[in-house]
Amino acid sequence: MDLKDVHELIKVVGESSLTSFELEDKGFRLSLKKEVEKVVERQIANQAYSEPASVHYAVTPPVTAAPAATLTPTQIDRPTVNSPIVGTFYAASSPGEAPFVSSGSKVKKGDTLCIVEAMKLMNEIEADEDMEILEVLVQNGQMVEFGQPLFAIRKL
Repeated sequence: MDLKDVHELIKVVGESSLTSFELEDKGFRLSLKKEVEKVVERQIANQAYSEPASVHYAVTPPVTAAPAATLTPTQIDRPTVNSPIVGTFYAASSPGEAPFVSSGSKVKKGDTLCIVEAMKLMNEIEADEDMEILEVLVQNGQMVEFGQPLFAIRKL
């Protein structure tokens, strides 16, 4: 089992109503568990933001797992590429480099869209189909949640 297979399993489990999943194959063991996050809003310097707090009572769909301040109604109603993991969003492979994609970019299946760093691992997020990037929904260096929309897209 390679990293791409693990990412696919994370995506499938994330989009399902399962709260845990375990797999054991030829000495490889994978255990996935979902936690629901409760959004707590507070006001700082006249700018609202959301702060997640861990709650263990129900599972919500991936799109609603993102902090409320990062979504607008128009973003929810159009296709998006969502973060498969919690981590830090990076638009480019290193500081000073051009971003992998920007608004208007047309990408092919398998092209790298961004990197999400989690636990010191750089996870390349790839296009799962041909698409056009309509809008980048997060900023470089921003923390992202599991299921949080990263890009608004149009499928080609």
